[in-house]
Amino acid sequence: MSRIVLKAILRFVMRVLFRPTVEGMERIPGSGPVILAGNHVTFIDSLFMVLCVKRQVFYIGKDEYVTGKGVKGRLMAWFFSTGGMIPVDRDGGHGGVAALMTGRRVLEEGKVFGIYPEGTRSPDGRLYRGRTGVARLALMTGAPVVPYALIGTDKVQPNGKGMPRISPVTIRFGEPLDFSRYEGMDRDRYVLRAVTDEVMSDVMRLSGQEYVDVYATKARAA
Repeated sequence: MSRIVLKAILRFVMRVLFRPTVEGMERIPGSGPVILAGNHVTFIDSLFMVLCVKRQVFYIGKDEYVTGKGVKGRLMAWFFSTGGMIPVDRDGGHGGVAALMTGRRVLEEGKVFGIYPEGTRSPDGRLYRGRTGVARLALMTGAPVVPYALIGTDKVQPNGKGMPRISPVTIRFGEPLDFSRYEGMDRDRYVLRAVTDEVMSDVMRLSGQEYVDVYATKARAA
């Protein structure tokens, strides 16, 4: 009940302030497991997705968002948890495996799992090389992948810092991608790379971003 109330309030506020344009919502299957894979340019991307998609979307988030102390910590924990975030310790040695297994569990329960194939926020607004976790999930579960693009959220919250600004946002969904032809090949690194690149190609087309064939983490470190 708290999730429904929170989502209704935030959705109303979002529509009044930002009036987001959503294109291709009908391309998201109405039932069954679905992977939503898109670009990531600022901290609030997941919030827009959770509020705009009719089905509940689950995302992986840092466990520090729900482990804070005091009143502020409890409020943050309630906010992120009711918003569909699943906390995972991604900084540990097995963070990637934990995130992958969590996504698999969500999909096997017939739910919608949102993922950012880049693995982190873009450091400069360009689209970076996708990591193969999205491909592993698709091949392990048989779930279709719906590519999407968030356009304008970097203007709402530049660099993911400070209070959000009033600026138009567009969310654009592409056609579902079916990778059932690769069933049983989730350990083949060439197949995983091919699937991931196909997803990222659609994300690039939907977003209009310049593509960089380098991992975002390496670009950020450099």
